[in-house]
Amino acid sequence: MRVIALLAGSLARPRITPLALLGGMVLGMFAGAPRALAAPEKAMFRFDFGPGKVQPGYTAVLPATVYSAERGYGFEPGAAVSAADRGGPDALRGDFCTSDRPFFFSVAVPEGNYRVTVLLGDPRGTSITTVRAELRRLMLEKVRTASGKAVARTFVVNVRRPEIAGGGEVRLKGREKTDEIRAWDERLTLEFGDARPCVCAVEITRADDLPTVFLLGDSTVCDQPRAPFSSWGQMLPRFFKPEVAVANHAQSGESLESSLGARRMDKVYSLMKPGDYVLVQYGHNDMKSRRPDALSRYRSALKQVADETRKRRGTPVFVTPMHRHRFVGNTVTNSLMEYPDAVRQAGRENNVPVIDLSAMSKSLYEALGPEPSLALFARTGEDRYDRTHHGGYGSYELAKCVVEGIRRNKLGLARHIADDFAGFDPSRPDPVASFGVPDDAQRTVERPLGD
Repeated sequence: MRVIALLAGSLARPRITPLALLGGMVLGMFAGAPRALAAPEKAMFRFDFGPGKVQPGYTAVLPATVYSAERGYGFEPGAAVSAADRGGPDALRGDFCTSDRPFFFSVAVPEGNYRVTVLLGDPRGTSITTVRAELRRLMLEKVRTASGKAVARTFVVNVRRPEIAGGGEVRLKGREKTDEIRAWDERLTLEFGDARPCVCAVEITRADDLPTVFLLGDSTVCDQPRAPFSSWGQMLPRFFKPEVAVANHAQSGESLESSLGARRMDKVYSLMKPGDYVLVQYGHNDMKSRRPDALSRYRSALKQVADETRKRRGTPVFVTPMHRHRFVGNTVTNSLMEYPDAVRQAGRENNVPVIDLSAMSKSLYEALGPEPSLALFARTGEDRYDRTHHGGYGSYELAKCVVEGIRRNKLGLARHIADDFAGFDPSRPDPVASFGVPDDAQRTVERPLGD
């Protein structure tokens, strides 16, 4: 088995492959001459999954290929992976790895953005694959392949470390070092799941030239590690073309002030380049402050984020916090005091675009009604729901609200929105039954920090 070496301070040299092919198109029948997925001078890593013959220039991945620091790639321990070889002349498409439950594949990479192309399908059967990355960030939703067909799809994954260029590091919470470590470790981790994921090949390419969308916020934005909890920030990548990276630096329990103190903003500023975006949504925890000047400090901190972002020739975007599930009759009531208005005011005063998630979430919840709208929230028991934190369906709908806000504000980022996003009216939510992104097999009863 060929081992890919990580060279100190540099990247492994890509191997030469016979033919370039753009990701994201249907590849057609499996029969035919072997083909590569990306231009040879671009790809850093190429993996051929399954027990059949190995495509030249690729590294074989078998069910027993378990990740280790020495190897630098492999399945995460505990994966119940099987493989099949259908034969035929096409080494990449003739075999694959699969499982009846989600499995994880990791590659050790430096911090940065990476364009990932996956080849999915089975020459003798159908497949349905949903792909998440890092800490449950939705990348691909229910990719279906017919028997005898293969599909290559491309997406962008951001990988980060706590260290800050110039000195120091982000002050991580305890859970970020344990349950949430995939958001900060040295690996790019892919999760393959759904009814029948069939993975034929994976290619990974450095993509630091792409614009990055940095997210800052609290538990309603961050990458939640386990079901039933989910946040709009981890659904957001699914709604962009592979032309932009989403880097989620939000964290449970954070206020705007505590994020500044933990150096989360400093980390983002150290990574920013001209053309990047910073989306900021706080309020749920900020409103609990008992300081008499808390609201003015909040507005000042928003201005500071806007100023620092613009110094780096980036675009700041303020997002008002979504409502909690608080109804009086059929009307949602505001439990966030003056904080949504403070965001709107800060946007006007600093000429910053505002995505009014408060207004859109009110329309969303009220469109469903007091009891049906509980389906948007994390179900924590037979008849119990967390009325602050959302489940998969709710975070998916809120992510669509944010994308709609990007479109309505006519941000340059809008040109990178996925082609299948046709706009979203929060007063006309998707039916609950239409939501088909599979939930995690692993669940938690521990609530996210904050409320």
